[in-house]
Parts: sequence; structure tokens; C-alpha cells
Amino acid sequence: MATSAASSPSLTQKLRGLSGEVVKFGIVGLSGFVVNFAVFWVCINTLHLASLRSNIVATLIAIATNYLGYRYWLYRDRDAASRKREITLFLVFSGIGMLIETGVLGFSVYVLGLDSHFEQLGAKVAGLAVATVFRFLSYRTWVFTALPETADETANGSAAEPAGAAAGSELAAQAELMLAAEEIRYAKAE
Repeated sequence: MATSAASSPSLTQKLRGLSGEVVKFGIVGLSGFVVNFAVFWVCINTLHLASLRSNIVATLIAIATNYLGYRYWLYRDRDAASRKREITLFLVFSGIGMLIETGVLGFSVYVLGLDSHFEQLGAKVAGLAVATVFRFLSYRTWVFTALPETADETANGSAAEPAGAAAGSELAAQAELMLAAEEIRYAKAE
């Protein structure tokens, strides 16, 4: 089935949508950043844990807070039919991000000898920057998948509908998908 040019968004619209997503991802990430660094600082200075242990504890707590922000704010309109799959993938990709971040910190402390608290914070920032790019790409691609388009949207082109009708049909489509997911869940339970 061919789609018309009116039904597919332009490159400008896609980039505008992606930039809004990047900003929201950054806001959630910034809150995780604050949690991560606060816990890291407390673990190093108050609990006197080693830097890698402190990093792991801080990152695990930040992962939990970030999941809530991503699921219930940034990606709330994405498919949530398979929560077990979503959480599993989120934890796997977050764990890989944590390994990236901890690897950079470990390299700077144990190979380069940068072991003062401020040097460790700098290494943590560098590792977190690399891990953030990885997490953004993996979360949006594999974890929080987009809802599939309904046949009505692709055939009629949702851009031709008035704003109120588009919102109503989108809400109806989401409700239908949720009901279908519930029916599948109940069928598996029986």
C-alpha cells in the first residue's frame, strides 16, 4: 500500500519532533545526573566507599529514577503492552551504559592515576557523556518502541483531519491497542 506525501511527515517535522524528544530526554537525564552525582559524592565522602563501588551504587539509583521519568513522562505515548520486555531491555541497556561509565572512571583512576575526588568527578562526567549517547539511541530504538500506525491513519492520512478529530482518533486507536493487549493477557492467563 502506497502512502501519499501528505500522510508522511517531512524531514523538518521529523527533526522538530526529534529535537523535542532530545530536550525531554535531557531533562530526565539531568535529574538522573543530579541523583547520580549526589549519591556518588555521599558514597565517596561520607561512606568512604571506593570510587568504582560508589559509581555503581549511584548509577543504579539513577537508573531507577530515570526509568520513572522515561516511562511516565517522555515515552508515555509509546507502546507499553509488554512491560516485562521493556523493563528487561531498559535494565540491559542501562547496565551496558553503567559499564561504559564505570570503565571510563576505572581507566582514569587505575590507569591514568587521576584519583582525587574532583578528578574522579571529571572522569565520571566523561563516562556519563559517552554512556548517555548510547542510552538515548538504545532506549528510543529498542526499549520504548513507538505504537504501530493503525490502518485508518495510513490509508486516510492523519494530517488531513482537524486537530480535535486527530486527537480523538489517536486516543481511540490507543484505547483499542490497550484493549487488544488486555485481551491477549487474559487469554494467556486462561
